[in-house]
Amino acid sequence: MTHTDEHDSPTAARTSRGSASWPSALPTAPPVPARKARVSVALYAEDGILHAGVVQQLRQQPDVRLLPEAEGDQAQVSLVVVDTVNDPAVRLLRRLQRNTATRTGLVVGSFEAAALQTMIECGVAAVLRRAEADQDRLLHLITAMANGEGVLPGDLLGKLLEHVGTLQRTVLDPRGLTLSTLTTREAEMLRLVSEGFDTVEIAQKTSYSERTVKNVLHEVATRLRLRNRAHAVGYAMRHGLI
Repeated sequence: MTHTDEHDSPTAARTSRGSASWPSALPTAPPVPARKARVSVALYAEDGILHAGVVQQLRQQPDVRLLPEAEGDQAQVSLVVVDTVNDPAVRLLRRLQRNTATRTGLVVGSFEAAALQTMIECGVAAVLRRAEADQDRLLHLITAMANGEGVLPGDLLGKLLEHVGTLQRTVLDPRGLTLSTLTTREAEMLRLVSEGFDTVEIAQKTSYSERTVKNVLHEVATRLRLRNRAHAVGYAMRHGLI
């Protein structure tokens, strides 16, 4: 009678082969995504009716956590609800501006173009007309501010761009300044560098001495921490110089 080793038996072979085909670990359930943190909001309204209306809209939003006014300094977003940008509203906006950890949004009944400069000076990050302030738009406004973004109605955005252009032409250009913190001369030389001109050529095009060109470019490179010509090209592109 021939002895058959148990490891050579068909049953053992099947068991061995079956064991080898098993996964190294049993499948596990997919991880449950972490719940998104709610945005903390402090609400400032000029009367009880406005306050109650906005609270009613936001209370139904699971991504928003309303804080009492006493805890307003801890909020991510300050939401100011007013009829117009009047003196009391400006005083409130300036007070909120001192808290650099909180971004301020404005829900306003009527907004005059003349108030645009005041809004900018008060650090308002987003504006929504009260007639358009439904749940979805309020949530979008709050979420955008929490993400570091800004929100403006289309017509106000157009006025803002026009205002910036007027500021550049009437205030900064006559003083040789730009909104990018570069003087007109610095911006021109940096643009020429980004286009591949060397120091001699830049001096010829700008009618400055080579020494002046070198001094200006050295100052710009030091102040803006530009490491080389490629870095200068990148800066010029980002700031619309080319």
